[in-house]
Amino acid sequence: MDVRKIFGNRGEDAAADFLERNGMTILCRQYKNQFGEIDLVCRDCDEVVFVEVKSRYSNARGYPEDSVTQEKIGHIVRVGEGFLLSLPQETQWRIDVVAIEFEHDPLRITHIKGIDIPEKFW
Repeated sequence: MDVRKIFGNRGEDAAADFLERNGMTILCRQYKNQFGEIDLVCRDCDEVVFVEVKSRYSNARGYPEDSVTQEKIGHIVRVGEGFLLSLPQETQWRIDVVAIEFEHDPLRITHIKGIDIPEKFW
């Protein structure tokens, strides 16, 4: 397995543990459809949450959350719409980012809830 994939999976494991400890339910990991993949799909009370996990060994090239671009957000929206179509009823949803910094012990985890979705993706 690719080293980057192994590292990404470690970040997703840490993010999933963090989110569950904070009351969210993991519905699926690495959700895939014809439009791509979302790292984690969760439930937080009555909302479906699409979670983008970004991990870094160090902040030498910036914080992990800084790498979530408008294009990435658009990608998550498209994939998420496919997931929402599989649900029996319309539901509220949002996109969160979980940033994992492995250079710290314990890990530094930043959870950004409900990131702004550019209007062009509505």
